[in-house]
Amino acid sequence: MSINLAQQLREGTTKSHSMAENVSFVKSFLGGVVDKKSYRKLVANLYFVYSAIEEQMHINQSHPVIKPIYFKELNRTQSLTEDLSYYYGDSWEDKIKPSDATQIYVKRIHEVGINQPELLVAHAYTRYMGDLSGGQILKKIAKNAMNLSDDLGTSFYNFKSIEDDNKFKRYYRNQLDQIPINENQIADIIAEANIAFTLNMKVFQELNSNIIKIMIMLLVNSISNLKIHKNFFKAY
Repeated sequence: MSINLAQQLREGTTKSHSMAENVSFVKSFLGGVVDKKSYRKLVANLYFVYSAIEEQMHINQSHPVIKPIYFKELNRTQSLTEDLSYYYGDSWEDKIKPSDATQIYVKRIHEVGINQPELLVAHAYTRYMGDLSGGQILKKIAKNAMNLSDDLGTSFYNFKSIEDDNKFKRYYRNQLDQIPINENQIADIIAEANIAFTLNMKVFQELNSNIIKIMIMLLVNSISNLKIHKNFFKAY
């Protein structure tokens, strides 16, 4: 008997999903305004998040709740290393560290993996389904905004082992509905998915300050240039 977990997760996280989309960094990104320094920090943070998710999913791959949705083809860590190499160079590992919000996010994933592995479903669902659903659109925005050529800097969005994203998403949702869990566990997973959305928002919100700094710098530069032009014409 189907538990309709996929539908319950979608409906149970609607508000959180909407809130995440309205974070300034996300709105700017969707609007085509992408600062390269902020974006590479995001890539670095995602590397730590996915490393944690994929480590715990691997450790718990035989768990009856995790097994139905354990797909190595979803793994993003390797793709993120390719992007980090592009943005930071070959010594990228020495140049990145998780932000404060990312550290909290990573800690939560490990705690869940150790104490309540079934809740990893929420973290996998929140990240991977979002990547598959909007990945190609975000990739196009990033490439245009940062003038990237080919797939350089956007490997994260490429699921090379998945031929048809939509077909795979349907299969993934079906697998979610086959997970052997009870109503209490479903409620816990939905609650954890909302926590996952909040943790993602915190990571995005940290990047807002970078955008604000850039806007202030641009404004200051514009004012300075205006003063220079005025002084220039006064001299004549």
